[in-house]
Amino acid sequence: MTKQKKDRLQGTLELLILSVLSSGPSHGYSIARRIEIISKDALSVQQGSLYPALQRLLKKGWVMARWGVTDTNRKARIYELTKAGKEQINEEVSAWKLFSMGVGAVVKTAKLS
Repeated sequence: MTKQKKDRLQGTLELLILSVLSSGPSHGYSIARRIEIISKDALSVQQGSLYPALQRLLKKGWVMARWGVTDTNRKARIYELTKAGKEQINEEVSAWKLFSMGVGAVVKTAKLS
């Protein structure tokens, strides 16, 4: 497997986070919950995976964070896409579509009993 293909598999969580944040700023719990709701509970993101992914996105400069208050009046770190993040999501979605079409084509050939 090429490094790019391996990175695509491992980068799925980052793509999901970027996708959620493309709708607007959000705090960590809300990001995880929106992924669950949008996927109809097919996907579940644990804190142990979410926050390291958010840190990677911050380090890449695709996301910025600030302290704010949630809808329930709790202090939380609010994440939002940067200009670079908005550009990156377009690249990520295009790459994901190509990747998922390839996976779909192979899976379609599976002989099920």
